[in-house]
Amino acid sequence: MVKSIQKIGKKTLDFFQESGQVFKLLTSIIKFSPSLIKNRKNFFYQMEHIGVNSIPLVLIIAIFTGAVSAWQAAYQLKGIAPLSFLGTATSRAIITELGPVLTAIVIAGRVGASIAAELGSMKVTEQIDALDTMGISPVRFLATPRFFAAIIMMPILVTFANAIAIVGAYFISNFFLGVSYSVFFESVRRYFELSDLFFGLIKGMIFGGVTALLGCHIGFKTEGGAEGVGLSTIRSFVLSSALILILDYILWTLLF
Repeated sequence: MVKSIQKIGKKTLDFFQESGQVFKLLTSIIKFSPSLIKNRKNFFYQMEHIGVNSIPLVLIIAIFTGAVSAWQAAYQLKGIAPLSFLGTATSRAIITELGPVLTAIVIAGRVGASIAAELGSMKVTEQIDALDTMGISPVRFLATPRFFAAIIMMPILVTFANAIAIVGAYFISNFFLGVSYSVFFESVRRYFELSDLFFGLIKGMIFGGVTALLGCHIGFKTEGGAEGVGLSTIRSFVLSSALILILDYILWTLLF
């Protein structure tokens, strides 16, 4: 019993200690934000890596997300409301929830894990220590461009995902459920609210920042050679995905 209590206490202290380290890293990143102008080449490279190179994967996920949401919405509306409401049912779910969350989880797997692996490899091979020795801040040179690139590119990726997912929902609605183009998109237009779009983009921006922040934090703390890099990669994806879902609930509670 005593050992169990001690273990719980240790885990609790470790959680708060690591949370403090993450917030300390965030503070340092914000402090070094003016350095993006000087370090813009690296910043633009990270924007390309995080955003542009993720577009094909995001679009594939989005089109099937839209297709599934159309089938699910049609099933839910069956016997309750006409299929003319299919456009608004799918579009609002995609814009406010499915687009931002699924895109963020995909980015957590592709980008967050990549950041942790890259920085973790630099840590175990003492490249980060070498930067410190040369008077170059690893946070300024490595973490800041990745963090702000993720914040900027995530809303753009979410916008692409929303558009493609709605198109995917339309194709299913039209070819399999008999809902015409005019009926589907008139339903989307009639019940569309700009606040839904902004809410989804804000969520995407927050999720992107969290993913990059955790990837950088875990990468900087990597130990144990190649095995440690592998563990850091897995840990980054798991923690980012879990935190994305937790923050999604918190944001819904606060903003709606």
